[in-house]
Amino acid sequence: MQLLTKEIITKLPALYTQENENDPMVVCKFFTVWTNWTWYGIEFDGQDLFFGYVLGHEAELGYFRLSELQGLKGPMGLSIERDMYFNPCKLSEIKKLHEGV
Repeated sequence: MQLLTKEIITKLPALYTQENENDPMVVCKFFTVWTNWTWYGIEFDGQDLFFGYVLGHEAELGYFRLSELQGLKGPMGLSIERDMYFNPCKLSEIKKLHEGV
């Protein structure tokens, strides 16, 4: 699966352009099928570096790389997937969705 399409790239704001937004838009979602890790993309440098909301051991805002997502392999060769049915929404909606998880 292609993690990042040209359409998504055109929708992702450049890095640091959303830092003054109280409730930025989340544009894309990536996840593992073998764990509970999820990455939500808010900004992208156009090459490799994302800023977004990451749910793993903890929920946090931070940076992650497309190349790292592409390189992660799980059991039996499973890889990171993009949620093809994800609709862009505000970060507050994502946080509310994951409350108490």
